[in-house]
Amino acid sequence: MATVVLLIDKAKVYEEVAQTTAYTGAKMDGDEKAYERISTIDGDQSQLERFWNESCVAVCETLKRYMQSETVTETTFTVTLGLSSAFDTTLQGSMAQELFSFFVMNITAKWYTFTNKKEAAEYGASALAFLEGVHRKACYKKKPVRPSFNS
Repeated sequence: MATVVLLIDKAKVYEEVAQTTAYTGAKMDGDEKAYERISTIDGDQSQLERFWNESCVAVCETLKRYMQSETVTETTFTVTLGLSSAFDTTLQGSMAQELFSFFVMNITAKWYTFTNKKEAAEYGASALAFLEGVHRKACYKKKPVRPSFNS
């Protein structure tokens, strides 16, 4: 069995969400109040925290078949997966990146349901695609290699 540990840093996720929402708000043409309405601020932390927790639950639901443990702290989310011994360990880095992107897109999508409805569905679909990518990688098994014996 291959053990894979994926760790997501909450502060980095929130920083990326803030950048994404600020950029979106700043680039909206024809809506001078978009930046104030769409971008996240420190006062939005309690709502973002709820979205963070919902994202953790979604990850656990999607990966429950492989989960050995999950740990949620004030600063991180860590999930330990027990995967097939044929799991391609070179995928671990991209799994972590995809999981990070899931958190950013999922939290942003949920935020946009309040502040930017026209883009919420697109961000939600992207989040789902990232989470499905993590699941597909968890299921992936590399092809066995036939041993060669040189005489």
